[in-house]
Amino acid sequence: MRGSHHHHHHTDPHEEENDVVKGNFDISKISGDWYSILLASDIKEKIEENGSMRVFVKDIEVLSNSSLIFTMHTKVNGKCTKISLICNKTEKDGEYDVVHDGYNLFRIIETAYEDYIIFHLNNVNQEQEFQLMELYGRKPDVSPKVKEKFVRYCQGMEIPKENILDLTQVDRCLQARQSEAAQVSSAE
Repeated sequence: MRGSHHHHHHTDPHEEENDVVKGNFDISKISGDWYSILLASDIKEKIEENGSMRVFVKDIEVLSNSSLIFTMHTKVNGKCTKISLICNKTEKDGEYDVVHDGYNLFRIIETAYEDYIIFHLNNVNQEQEFQLMELYGRKPDVSPKVKEKFVRYCQGMEIPKENILDLTQVDRCLQARQSEAAQVSSAE
């Protein structure tokens, strides 16, 4: 009976899946605070330290014209810096484009609005094209089950496992994020 230990106890696949949306997205429901959890790319330098795509989400704002504003932190010379990216909706459901280190087209692969969201991004620039996968959580971490799902998507996109970074293990600029929030509330 080799390999029998791989059969996990069979939980009903529908128990957690009922909140998961893979199309006909209600974009208003992705607004608010998010945390970057896992980040992957087929060109690993892009997401390693000082890589152009090593960014940590803070929140997403949905505008009335359906554009999205991503507020993120990035570390420049070890210092947390805030950037905002305005992403415009394309004709396709859950798809957006934005210019950042080239032209990017990204789409929501799936989400449970209150829990996590997974994005797939294609980047075209002068040097080389690459793809990116991102997992954001509403809290600073997500369940192992969601992480496993993300890893499977990466495998489907032919992104090797060693190119998947767990950002919960690095400085995601959460300190900067908290002190900014404190400044805002004291200014009100």
